[in-house]
This record gives sequence, C-alpha cells and structure tokens, in this order.
Amino acid sequence: MSPPLIVDRRLYALRRARARGTDFLVRDAAARLAERVAAVNRRFVRALDLSSRNESFAELCGVAEEWTRTALSGRGNAIPADEEALPFAPGSFDLITNVLSLHAVNDLPGALIQIRRALKPDGLFMAALFGGETLSELRDAFAAAESEISGGVSPRVLPCTDIRDAGALLQRAGFALSVADVERTQVRYRVFSTLIRDLRALGETNALEQRSRKFLRRDVLAAALAQYAERHAELDGRLCATFDIVYLTGWAPHKDQQQPLAPGSARARLADALQTQEFSAARGGKPD
Repeated sequence: MSPPLIVDRRLYALRRARARGTDFLVRDAAARLAERVAAVNRRFVRALDLSSRNESFAELCGVAEEWTRTALSGRGNAIPADEEALPFAPGSFDLITNVLSLHAVNDLPGALIQIRRALKPDGLFMAALFGGETLSELRDAFAAAESEISGGVSPRVLPCTDIRDAGALLQRAGFALSVADVERTQVRYRVFSTLIRDLRALGETNALEQRSRKFLRRDVLAAALAQYAERHAELDGRLCATFDIVYLTGWAPHKDQQQPLAPGSARARLADALQTQEFSAARGGKPD
C-alpha cells in the first residue's frame, strides 16, 4: 500500500532550490546536531549528509572525515536524490545526518528504513526536523479565517510529527538505542510579512499536495491576520510563531551494543529501592 501523498515533492524541491540567504534556525539546529555527534566517542570516516542546506553542512562537516552529500535537485558536487529513494548500497556509511528536511517526506517510515539500511552495523543516524507544534499559530489563524469567510479550510501548513510518534518510527525502522527529543523556539514578529519572508528563505512555504491552486483572497488574508493578532499576539502586538525541532538519534543494530535485560532477570525489587510497599494488580491491588 502506497503512503498518502501529502507533500508535492517536486514543488518542495523547487522551493528549496530557490531558497537563498538565511541562517534562520538552520545553523542553530545543525550546530546542536554537530555537538551531539561530537559527544559520541567514535571516529566517523564515511558520512552521508541528506538534503541539508549549505549553512547546516558548514556546521557538520568537521564531525567526519569523508562526506557524500545529496540534494533534492542537483547542485555542485551533491548527488541528486530524494530521501524516499536513496541510491546507496546497504552498509555504505558509518554516519548519516539530516537537518530540517525529513519533515517534508511523504513516507517517513520508509525513508528511515532506507537510512538504516545504508548504515554500517553500529552506524549512527542523527537528524533534526520540524515537528510538534511548529507553526500551529499560523495554521490556527488561517483555519479560523477561512471557516468564517469561505465555509471551509484549505491545507496551508504541513502536519508535523509528534515526538512520541517519531521515537516509535525509529524503532519500527529497526534502529537500536533510539532517542527522540524536542527543543522549542518561540519567535516574535513585528509584522506578519517577516514570518512569510523567513519561510520563503527556508523554502518551507506551502507545498502540500492538496493546497488550493487559487490566489489567496485579500479578504481571507485580512481575516487571517486579524485572527493571528487576536489569538497569538503579545501585549506589545508582536506575533508569536512556534518552531519545534525534533532531534532523532538511532543506531544500526550490532551484536556488541547494549541490550535490554530479559523480563524477570532483575536481582533487586524497585519497591525495596524506593522503600515502599508493592501492590499486585493480579490480587486486586492488595499488598504482596
């Protein structure tokens, strides 16, 4: 069964290729990712950077000796490749990174499986992607405005992966020692147009497959701005915008990695460590 087409990948690639001149969130996410990789006591030789922007690669390039880079559309020495169809043999890399790109794939479970296969045993995957409540204010303002004026809602903001789902997807893809955590950035804008400028510079404007192909009506835009100001502005009138970045870490399985203990193999009781009384669910909550 094919995954649903949520994102127009061709349009997304085009907008990413046209995006220019912003470090907005990109360098920060890449720097945090580089810090996490550097904290691993491992020497990485062959690394793959998937679809990351030049600004992010500048932060990451020092954590491995030899890099292969892909891009959604060919540029420079990067290999044209989509995260949903990676052209690499199994076990090709000992490190794979991705910064602010995987949130826009249609088949995230499939992409993660391909990434895991491209890793050598005990290879490391780290990624940062938009998730959680990212741009929830923008989604809310347009939904309220269009419901009021048009009697319906047009998709305008990409649905984001929840951190709990992200962790489960790593396990489903076969990663070991998987971890998912989120860091939130709240940005405050004097004017709405600056938010749109930042999104365009990132290449992250509306590329949803089911987006409206019509020009945005002025009355809908005005209503959305009013809703935004009413629902998500501070006392000084600045508009709030949330960006949640989910960080993923997973290892390709290897026999020498730490393994969870078998059920029932514990030598000490948690109740004893906590100096409390243990109750049995099987006995209706009565003490053991």
